[in-house]
Amino acid sequence: MSPPAPVKSTKIMEYTAMLVIWLGLILLFGLLSHNFLAARTFIILANRIPALTVVSAGMTLLLITGGIDLSVGSVLGLCGSILGVAIVSFHLPLGLAAVLALVAGLIAGAINGAISVGLGIPSFVVTLGMLEIARGLAYLTTHSQTKYIGASVEPLSAPIAGIAVSPAFLIALIAIALAQVILTRTIFGRFLVAIGTNEQAVRLAGINPRPPKLAAFAILGMLSGLAGVFHTSRLGSSDPNAGVGFELSAIAAVVIGGTSLMGGRGSVVNTFFGVLIIATLEAGLAQIGASEPAKRIITGLVIIGAVTLDAFRQHLDAGTLIKRLFRC
Repeated sequence: MSPPAPVKSTKIMEYTAMLVIWLGLILLFGLLSHNFLAARTFIILANRIPALTVVSAGMTLLLITGGIDLSVGSVLGLCGSILGVAIVSFHLPLGLAAVLALVAGLIAGAINGAISVGLGIPSFVVTLGMLEIARGLAYLTTHSQTKYIGASVEPLSAPIAGIAVSPAFLIALIAIALAQVILTRTIFGRFLVAIGTNEQAVRLAGINPRPPKLAAFAILGMLSGLAGVFHTSRLGSSDPNAGVGFELSAIAAVVIGGTSLMGGRGSVVNTFFGVLIIATLEAGLAQIGASEPAKRIITGLVIIGAVTLDAFRQHLDAGTLIKRLFRC
């Protein structure tokens, strides 16, 4: 059954609003920097975001259930390290090495889910522990050394002749499309939203919320493994320190895209716009010569602004907001 027309209209309005914000950001940096609107800028931007895109897509599914995963950056580093060791030390082909990286990410995500969901421990605490475990395993796997891989992985992130974007970017777009379809067009996606909205009501309806939540953790883990493959292919080497702080960027993209940190609401398409906004912000600030402290402050303000708007959207209707404004 198709959703009611008002729901479709609301979604279109949300997509339009995110698009306008992104285009406004492009226009702003275009005015501040003469080189920003060059085609080369957008090609570089597109080929830099696949890792963040796939992790943010998975993070959206998990946050909608009310969970969170702080270990995605370390899992990315671990899976990239496994990819590098598999190719350099064991001479495995890229395809098989990538499968091992994805499996490692899937296992890490499944462990997070099994402990958090199975034992009822807050996901924040569990994944914080996995953050350290995965990073330590990355160091052990590579003996704390960066492993140069080179030409065998670089084609995955190299621009395709004629279209200028990389295979990794195209795969990331497919991941966004699949995640959005899963969220909006499948029973599993509806379960995720229902769990995030009211898990107790889901239980009373006779539905076990544990399998969908566990699956969301596992999917995010696997996508973190895929991000490790993308990141390694872009650099041409596996670095055990890769992905430090990556979880913050992913959560920021999801929050800017309007997904509620409390669960129950979100859109993978809007998350992709959030990724574009963050990437454009970083590229634009770099081109105008902003210092690293300034870039961090501005990005932080954008995140706080997005969370604040989300809070108003959730808890205040228009009438209440007007009353509070006049009361002040």
